[in-house]
Amino acid sequence: MTNAPVIEVHDLVKTFNGTTAVDHLGFTAARGEILGLLGPNGAGKTTAIQMLLGIIEPTSGTIRILGKDIARHRIAILSRINFSSAYVSLPQNLRVIDNLRIFAGIYGVANWREKAVELMRLFEIERFATRKTGQLSSGESTRLHLCKALLNDPELLLLDEPTASLDPDIADKVRKLLRRIQRERGITVLYTSHNMLEIEEICDRVIFLHHGRKMAEGSPREVIARFNEQTLEQVFIRIARDGELQSAEKKSDA
Repeated sequence: MTNAPVIEVHDLVKTFNGTTAVDHLGFTAARGEILGLLGPNGAGKTTAIQMLLGIIEPTSGTIRILGKDIARHRIAILSRINFSSAYVSLPQNLRVIDNLRIFAGIYGVANWREKAVELMRLFEIERFATRKTGQLSSGESTRLHLCKALLNDPELLLLDEPTASLDPDIADKVRKLLRRIQRERGITVLYTSHNMLEIEEICDRVIFLHHGRKMAEGSPREVIARFNEQTLEQVFIRIARDGELQSAEKKSDA
């Protein structure tokens, strides 16, 4: 197995009508690592993820995933990765099992029914298999998205707020389940969330963005220590408040 990074982002820039959404961003993610991509609304997280998925093209810079350039090998890359977001809807008029069947077909999953049933069991939604997707609660729909995202045994999984609509009990179960599946399969995960306790629990390393720029990087413990704070949430607040960043860095160097 190669030791090359699963994600390699170099000097990535994206501008929209003169506004820079991602500003010279660079980072890597190792095989089997859970990397948190963090920041307040408008920090550039969604834009960065859309470029990683090849949905939008960078203004400049390069992205390599699984050793391939996303601009030249998007289809080959997408067959080996997957994505789940609490803010994207699956077809509402299809039954749960039919949604999984269709996405399994897109990814060429041969034993799709066996995998779909097992994933629905793991995420505790198997009793909804024949229910129309539009009749699911937001929490049930979120878990269906995660089932879809794991159908093709992805090598890279991009998770955008995967527990945002879950109650605390189910969110805890889902985090533990995702962590177990990730370790068993050696999946690399790019994880976004506004729940900093969740990030401290699940992420090996984090990157904070603000106005499209990388402001901090390291393990949760390292970033907390750098800003001389007690929690990652306190770091998030400092970075989100923009002008606090420089004073926080001076404080940590004192």
